[in-house]
Amino acid sequence: MGEHSGTKTTQQIQEDHLSNLISIKSSEEEAQEALIYSYKNSINGFAALLTEEEAAKLTEIVDVVSVFPSNTGSWSLHTTRSWDFIGHEEGTEGSQNYKMPFRAKHGEDVIVGMLDSGIWPESRSFADNGMGPIPKQWKGICEAGDAFNSSNCNRKIIGARYYLKGYEAYYGALNMSYAYRSPRDHDGHGTHTASTVAGRLVRNVSALGGFARGTASGGAPLARLAIYKVCWPIPGPNPNLENTCFDADMLAAIDDAIGDGVHILSISIGANGSPQMYSHDGIAIGTLHATKRNIIVACSAGNSGPTPATVSNVAPWMITVAASTIDRAFTSHVLLGNGLQIKGQTVTPYKLKKKLYPLVYSANVVLHGTPNNVTGQCLPNSLEDKKVKGKIVVCMRGSGTRVAKGMEVKRAGGVAMILGNAPANGDEIPVDAHVLPATAISSKDVLLVLSYINGSRSSRSKPIIAMIERANTVLGSSPAPVMAAFSSRGPNSIEHNILKPDITAPGLNILAAWSESSSPTKLQDDKRSVKYNIMSGTSMSCPHVSAAAALLKSIHPKWTSAAIRSALMTTANIFNNEGLAIINADMEEAGPLDMGSGHLRPTYALDPGLIYDASYEDYLLFVCASIKAQMDPTTPCPDSPPSPSNLNHPSISVSVLINGTITVHRTVTNVGRAKAKYHVSIIEPAHISVEIKPKVLRFKRVGEKKNFTITLKATANPSLSGTHVSGSYSWSDGAHFVRSPIVVSLF
Repeated sequence: MGEHSGTKTTQQIQEDHLSNLISIKSSEEEAQEALIYSYKNSINGFAALLTEEEAAKLTEIVDVVSVFPSNTGSWSLHTTRSWDFIGHEEGTEGSQNYKMPFRAKHGEDVIVGMLDSGIWPESRSFADNGMGPIPKQWKGICEAGDAFNSSNCNRKIIGARYYLKGYEAYYGALNMSYAYRSPRDHDGHGTHTASTVAGRLVRNVSALGGFARGTASGGAPLARLAIYKVCWPIPGPNPNLENTCFDADMLAAIDDAIGDGVHILSISIGANGSPQMYSHDGIAIGTLHATKRNIIVACSAGNSGPTPATVSNVAPWMITVAASTIDRAFTSHVLLGNGLQIKGQTVTPYKLKKKLYPLVYSANVVLHGTPNNVTGQCLPNSLEDKKVKGKIVVCMRGSGTRVAKGMEVKRAGGVAMILGNAPANGDEIPVDAHVLPATAISSKDVLLVLSYINGSRSSRSKPIIAMIERANTVLGSSPAPVMAAFSSRGPNSIEHNILKPDITAPGLNILAAWSESSSPTKLQDDKRSVKYNIMSGTSMSCPHVSAAAALLKSIHPKWTSAAIRSALMTTANIFNNEGLAIINADMEEAGPLDMGSGHLRPTYALDPGLIYDASYEDYLLFVCASIKAQMDPTTPCPDSPPSPSNLNHPSISVSVLINGTITVHRTVTNVGRAKAKYHVSIIEPAHISVEIKPKVLRFKRVGEKKNFTITLKATANPSLSGTHVSGSYSWSDGAHFVRSPIVVSLF
């Protein structure tokens, strides 16, 4: 129902919500029983148990913006060295006094709200020694519950809440045999993301088996954490393998976070399948209200890549984060019986004896009746014990989880596993703490292994054998970063005039703190426990950007959330540690639909020179034009709102007719030197001419704004209709380089 006016008490707000329910229910008692949440801080709205007919009646009430279901399965979690790698990419590694975290006092007193699966408060990453008093602006609470009380909060974890009314309205009472009814993390995901943002420096930590040993730290180690647990296990045979998060619970959490006084919201949660329209998207609605309060929001882009148009969290008021690699590898090579060595990676703590073992392809050793399309994938109870026992088994990625494939090989008596990438995964190797000796190899290399197996089977002249070498942690690997194949890609399926994702950050094989109630694989039959774990996903890249935003907020407390997003985007890097263009896992050059503006460089964002600013009112007009929806009852949509392409976003994404022309408008604000002159340079997309007027921007003071236009004219062959081409433009005064990507969809 939009925004609260600020003139009513929380009791009056709830009474108003009840009166709306009473109008469609048969009695006041029935209305009270139906009410799940009454959002009272910033978001004016409620969650209730309704029939479809009752929901339809609610849409007829004048002040109602939208009515939508809090669906099961709509949302899920997007599931060390990374900060050193970012520093290395910026050229600041080793110069401690000039590093951005030092200047930002390591994010001291910036409050980061985490919407996730909770927190494991005993982790050393959340110690509060040496931290000052809790910031005065904090108004939140430390909510007690199962295995969690007020003593679990401290000067690092300054607040914690949990939300499951929406979850329980659908699934019934939480099964407390596999989850805590409290802010305590049952899963590990929330602990991992929280420590990536703001974990303290903890020396001599590693993953299981001693991998990635070193000092663990979040990007803003003195920032404060506010925990909002909104994601819970999906009931079933292996409940903690997947979590779900309900709109009703997330909206309640965001509403509380706004009232509690957070500066940053980090949300490693996204839609399963296509994203919803902004007016029916719980995260988009909640974060729009947060943006009005100048709260910076970072969200994960999703793990459905490399398929195009899979990116989630596509609202322009949030920073949408893709995932890429760092310069660390966990090498564990395969030696075949023909002498060929294949590069592999793993973090399994188990080792084979240094000898050659019989090697089989899982498709050749499956039980009768296994469907042909999954014979090579080592799904549960698919392998024939007598054909597997004592052998190394080659399994392919695809259906099922990577770690469960190893569990199946072990069940059938295999001694080790070689996990082969599918073509879509390319050279990307997410590592896992498998339950037996194992290593993972690229899609090209697995073809070499299969060719060796098939050729040897045909000739029958020599035994089919292999060895998996002991794993090692290797730093300085290249090229890096490489875009992760799993990272969801653009274009934006809701609004093509907004480029998503916005930026990329480390998200492959990231070491961070973990819940000690969850095994490293999260499989129910895995009884191991770890304090730190390696995970991959845009869930891991998102908190890197949240931490960078916290550092920027500390240095520039008066900057708007749009200004901070702009600074991060326009200073991002498009080159790897070899000085070449960032590539995808298939070795092709990455573009804006893969990585947005480029790879995160927080120190450069400290002084971006120019920023693209935008206001809450700008976003309301954008939604009016984009989806013809009025998101705030107090701000009616004009008859002719500005085109969505004219939202003052730090990137350009437009659709242009073959042989057509479009002009878009942008405004930059000077945040660099008082007197400055910026010249524009352009890299034109293929088949597109780009003209920017004026070509020179002159500033006389900090805070001064300048307008310019970008005219794009397509001169493409009609056969290119339906394709995307990309380029960029940049403003520079000699000291600053303010780059914006351009994506043009030809139709």
